[in-house]
Amino acid sequence: MELTLHPISTQCCISTRDFSEGDRVVCYLVREAEGGALGRRDLLEAEDRNLENPHEVLCRWVVEYKPRKNEHNADRALKLTAESLFLTLGDPLNPPSEANTRLLQFLALMLERKKVIKPRRVTPDGARTVFEHMPSHQMIEVPVGNLDMDFFVKIQSQLDVLVGGPKKNAEKPPVVAAVDGIPATLPIAPAN
Repeated sequence: MELTLHPISTQCCISTRDFSEGDRVVCYLVREAEGGALGRRDLLEAEDRNLENPHEVLCRWVVEYKPRKNEHNADRALKLTAESLFLTLGDPLNPPSEANTRLLQFLALMLERKKVIKPRRVTPDGARTVFEHMPSHQMIEVPVGNLDMDFFVKIQSQLDVLVGGPKKNAEKPPVVAAVDGIPATLPIAPAN
């Protein structure tokens, strides 16, 4: 799964102050009110309380700002993969939230199937599973959850934005027929 996002900004979207190396930057992945496009907000952690609520927050994370190097590959920075999003959301710097937790659980499920991560143990309190990220050997704790139908219903809108929802077919008008003289609406089967 690849997402095309803008790389981290060089300045705070609230105060417009340039970020300095080592600044704690809060990043939001949001769905815009106009057109439902995917957007990103980067701001200083101290300015987080001043952010006007975006239309829909998909996830939030905190990173330490590092300026881009001249030889930095900008095209590569635009690709946010499921793996990098998992590592970012699983970073202990990021405070847990309901939206982030669901997304982290889903990404863990997906990456475990691809053998990018492996479950290593459950925490003593039984609340989190510890996964090892195989390429980096980094350990990520993911809250244990019930991946039932309700879970997938709740995460559906996040996934639609991140990976693209199903394409909507042009609405066809229903066929109206009479059965025993009573009009009845019949659905039209999609053409294959």
